[in-house]
Amino acid sequence: MRNHESNSLPENPNQNIHYEGRQLKEIWLAGGCFWGVEAYMSRVYGVAEVASGYANGRTENPSYEDVCYKNTGHSEAVHVQYDWKRVNLDALLKSFLKIIDPTTLNRQGNDVGNQYRTGIYYKDEEDLATIQRVLSEEQKKYRKPIVIEVQPLSNFTLAETEHQNYLEKNPKGYCHVDFSTLKEEATNQTDLGEYQKVDDATLRDKLSKIQYDVTQKNKTEPPFNNAYWNHDKPGIYVDVVTGEPLFSSTDKFDSGCGWPSFTKPISPKVTTYKEDKSLGVLRTEVRSKVGDSHLGHVFDDGPEEQGGKRYCINSASLRFIPQDQIDNNK
Repeated sequence: MRNHESNSLPENPNQNIHYEGRQLKEIWLAGGCFWGVEAYMSRVYGVAEVASGYANGRTENPSYEDVCYKNTGHSEAVHVQYDWKRVNLDALLKSFLKIIDPTTLNRQGNDVGNQYRTGIYYKDEEDLATIQRVLSEEQKKYRKPIVIEVQPLSNFTLAETEHQNYLEKNPKGYCHVDFSTLKEEATNQTDLGEYQKVDDATLRDKLSKIQYDVTQKNKTEPPFNNAYWNHDKPGIYVDVVTGEPLFSSTDKFDSGCGWPSFTKPISPKVTTYKEDKSLGVLRTEVRSKVGDSHLGHVFDDGPEEQGGKRYCINSASLRFIPQDQIDNNK
């Protein structure tokens, strides 16, 4: 049933950004009727292109009628191509989770059927760890289990022309998606396009030995014997390699561990995460988005009232910018 009017569509922050020549990454997302999911994801800052289609079914090149009435096993999904320097997969998935009920099976809004199941499909095997971690965090919000299908992409067929940009062409068309959360997205934009990593020879000349070893070789500096473990001045902490903003002094706290500790990054878009088994136990490594610098690790023993996270970060990965000099940071 598609009989409800959509919300009025907000402006698209990506319209005036030139993504030509950018190295884009991709993910496929199923969240019920693809009309609204396409319109929403295209408005997440850093998303270059979104297309509606049919994913992970049993037949080749299905039509809309096939998917709806012939039990082909496809989900209505959207192909999202995004600029990883502007939005990382972690932030992208968290945006997606705002517009679905991840605990309902084969239903979103008024749409019922296997084609309306929720799903996350990937091609890059490295994306799986991020997907699993984000969903593990999301599960904490629900008593019922999350039923999002997570699979490698096996097939994807573009939907017919009339289904592409449907809500742009039919602004009063049915949509189960709430676009109001895009206002929150707009306040949390961090453009990383101006930051670049230099070549290794320049890095060796630019950085001290400990800075190079930590950021490029994943080393760890000594606790209680580093620049910022007990630093309490107002300002921001940026990647020592690229200058990209990473953490704010307003989120810094004394954890007693001997390294700088933060409750969160300055934006979810500035960090990436990897599994780390180097010490024989599973930890989550934190890296900067553009510089790919090793920063430290994130743990679940931070202040509960501030989200429960502790970002344990090496001072050697950071450069501090005082509050009155932030505007001059490049």
